[in-house]
This record gives sequence, structure tokens and C-alpha cells, in this order.
Amino acid sequence: MMATQAYAQEAVVPAEEPVAAPAVDAIHADPTADTHATTEAHGGEHDTGVFPPFDPATFPSQLLWLAITFGALYLVMSRIALPRIGGILENRKSIIDADLAAADASRQKTDAAIAAYEAALAAAKAKAQGIANESREAIQADLAAKRSAVEADLTAKVSAAEARIMTTKTEALTHVDEIATETAQTVVSQLVGDVSADSVRAAVAKAKE
Repeated sequence: MMATQAYAQEAVVPAEEPVAAPAVDAIHADPTADTHATTEAHGGEHDTGVFPPFDPATFPSQLLWLAITFGALYLVMSRIALPRIGGILENRKSIIDADLAAADASRQKTDAAIAAYEAALAAAKAKAQGIANESREAIQADLAAKRSAVEADLTAKVSAAEARIMTTKTEALTHVDEIATETAQTVVSQLVGDVSADSVRAAVAKAKE
């Protein structure tokens, strides 16, 4: 009996005329009214008064997105960024190594050039010293030879001069007797008259004794 009455009431309700809704101006209608209504409905259902990132109810979704983001970032870094950075670092390392090798080679060349210069300078000094010693010895030998020659020439000339002097002296001494005899004979002849040359010569010889 009660079921029949309820069924009859449900059957009667649809037969009633619907109440006319107030006319809404299409121009002035708020297009966000449904959105606000939906947001308010959902906000009323889930509004717990907690900041969403700190809401325990959102932890699973946050962890999921964190894992997805980390995985995507890891893939991007490992496949794109890290290889490029590694290539740049390797290229820079190779350039630095090449520069260091070139600098070391230049340093070795410089050291070799300095050593060669020092060796050449030492050899030039030794050669110059040898040439100076040889020149000094040659000059000394030449001077000694010339001095010996001059001394020998002077000795020969002195000997010759002494010989000529002795000869001249000897010749002069040989003529002294004659000169003395003639002079004595002349003097005596003037004093006492004529005197023989032999007696005058004998008198001069006796006087010399």
C-alpha cells in the first residue's frame, strides 16, 4: 500500500509544469560562473587548510612527479649535457696538453741553443787565447831573432872597427918613427947643421928605449 502511494507521488511530480527560470541576459551573463561554482564545490570538498606541497595527501603525486622529473633531467644530462661538457673538457685538456708540450719543446730548444752558444763562446775564447799565445810567442821569437841578428851585426861591425883601429894604430905607429926621425933631423939640422938620417934614426930609437 505504501509502495503504491510512493509510486503515485513520483508519477505525479513530472506532470507538474516547470517553474520558469528567470531570464538571463546572454550579454551580461558571467561566463566564469560555472567555473567559480565548480571551484567552490571542489574547494569545499578538499579544503583542509594546509599548503598543498605540505599536504600529506599530495605526497604520492609529488613523489611520482619528482621521480619523473629527476629521470627526465638525468636522461637529458647524461645524453646531451654531460657528453658535451665532457667533450669540451677533453678538447680543452688536449689543447692545454699540446700547449704544454709546445712550451716544453721550446724550452728544450732554448736550453740547447744556450748550451750551444756557451760552448761556441768557450771555444772562441780558447781559440782566441791560443792565437794570442801563438802570436806572442811568434813575436817574441821574431824579436829575439832580430835582436840576435842586430847584436851579431853590431858585434861584427865593432870587431871590424876595432880591427881597422888596430890596423890604423899599427900603421900610425910605424910612421911615428919616420915622422919623429924627420922632425928631429929637421930640428937638429937647423940647430947644428946637416945631420945624417941614420944618426937621427938611431938617436930616436935610443930615446924610445
